[in-house]
Amino acid sequence: MADSAGVVTDDELGRILPSGARRDSAPYAVLECVQEIPCDPCVKACPRGAITIEGNLNETPRIDYDLCNGCGLCVAKCPGLAIFVVHPAFSRTEALVMMPYEFVPLPAKGEIVEVLDRQGRTRGEGRVVKILNARGQDRTPIVSVAVPGDVAHEVRFFRRINRPEA
Repeated sequence: MADSAGVVTDDELGRILPSGARRDSAPYAVLECVQEIPCDPCVKACPRGAITIEGNLNETPRIDYDLCNGCGLCVAKCPGLAIFVVHPAFSRTEALVMMPYEFVPLPAKGEIVEVLDRQGRTRGEGRVVKILNARGQDRTPIVSVAVPGDVAHEVRFFRRINRPEA
């Protein structure tokens, strides 16, 4: 389970990520929801039925990676901001991380940002690739950031960099 600070541990992450070739190829959702609370918007959001909750509503959701295509519809529906989509093969050197972003102003496409891990530590720089902010997203924009491939499973947020103009 999460450590005392509420951060997903490496052991927990190892249990929730897909295994083998699936982890290294196509996009997939990562459900970092480890608290047992009555919540199921992610289940209802998934058009492929990849996310389920077994037992009662307080159980944590599980994902079937054979069904998940990484569409990201579940990301904006999670009130706990605990779902991300990782595309490890975005390019030869970069992975793509789709994450919820509830701050204004929104970053711009192409903007360089400082990518952060679960504890808020800097893991390098990333590049904003896409911003989804459709009406059906419950006012939760989804920002896709290209990050160094080796930190894709660590990056969970970003900080905008205020660079002086040249």
